[in-house]
Amino acid sequence: MIEAIGAITLATRDMGRAVAFYEALGFVLAFGGKEAGFTSFRAGSGFLNLTSVPGDTPWSGWGRAIFHVADVDAFYARACSAGLAPAFAPRDAAWGERYFHIVDPDGHELSFARPLR
Repeated sequence: MIEAIGAITLATRDMGRAVAFYEALGFVLAFGGKEAGFTSFRAGSGFLNLTSVPGDTPWSGWGRAIFHVADVDAFYARACSAGLAPAFAPRDAAWGERYFHIVDPDGHELSFARPLR
């Protein structure tokens, strides 16, 4: 069962500029920062994430929507049993979530995650 949108991840070519912008708006840094490849800001009960895309990398989409689910491994098994092809098996991340990604038929990346306790 999907419980909530946990985060939205946006791509940026300039992490320093993007972090300064969101800090100026009052977002509170939770992980990463101006020199990081991945940064996370608190946004109520969810997060706004920024991921760095190098200038020579083709732009591959708008970002990523992250949905919190009750059981990441069970949700992954459900996707696989439905014939879908997640990008990788569930794994634990340094920022404190267990997650996996899957791309929808239109190329939008979706992440299904659960905060680690």
